[in-house]
Amino acid sequence: MSSSVAALRALVEQRFPDALPITHRTTAVATGLAALDHILPSGGLPRGRLSAWHSQGGATAILRATCLTTVRVGERAAWIDGRGVVGGVIWDDGPILLRPKTRPQALRTAEELLRSGGFGLVVLSGLEPARTETVRLTRAVREGGAAFVTVARESSMASLRLTSRLLPNGYRWRRDPFGGPAEAQAAVIRVHAQAPGWNVHTDLSIPILHHELRLSLDATLADRRGVRR
Repeated sequence: MSSSVAALRALVEQRFPDALPITHRTTAVATGLAALDHILPSGGLPRGRLSAWHSQGGATAILRATCLTTVRVGERAAWIDGRGVVGGVIWDDGPILLRPKTRPQALRTAEELLRSGGFGLVVLSGLEPARTETVRLTRAVREGGAAFVTVARESSMASLRLTSRLLPNGYRWRRDPFGGPAEAQAAVIRVHAQAPGWNVHTDLSIPILHHELRLSLDATLADRRGVRR
């Protein structure tokens, strides 16, 4: 182990003293969604391997929930946002959100975190690693033992391939007084998991949260924007 990796691992252990030591880890990182973990080959996202997630909807919500589950069980989770679009108004405490300014910085950050061995889960989104870059990342994740997920189309070197999409007829709506759809409350996401000798899918119902900023300082007052007097 190089001195820089050893120093990084010591820094991570100092920053998160209560996190689960690497020697106590299982072979997979559970997503916290029982239906999804049931269709994954190891009961979760494999450690020491690359998982590629091609998203047509729902991947961000599921992976954020997985980050929270990872922290809840005593490990560390990091999300590297290559485009600066993840999180929106709210980012939950616990998982670390990193927003490097350039593509090389994002890839270098991912490689260092993976090699450090200090994280149970690392997610990389917002960029498509080239083949040579993917080789470096897969070597780093094998050395560090984390579960590594890229939200990207390229999956040629991934040991687990995941795809997700929103089902058009899977929305549950809150109705208005006239019976029409007023506000979406939940959506159904279909997730496919593929690995050598493995091809399974499941449907997940995900609640939809609304984070619109209110103009009123008093949360008990109704938002009357657009209402005629």
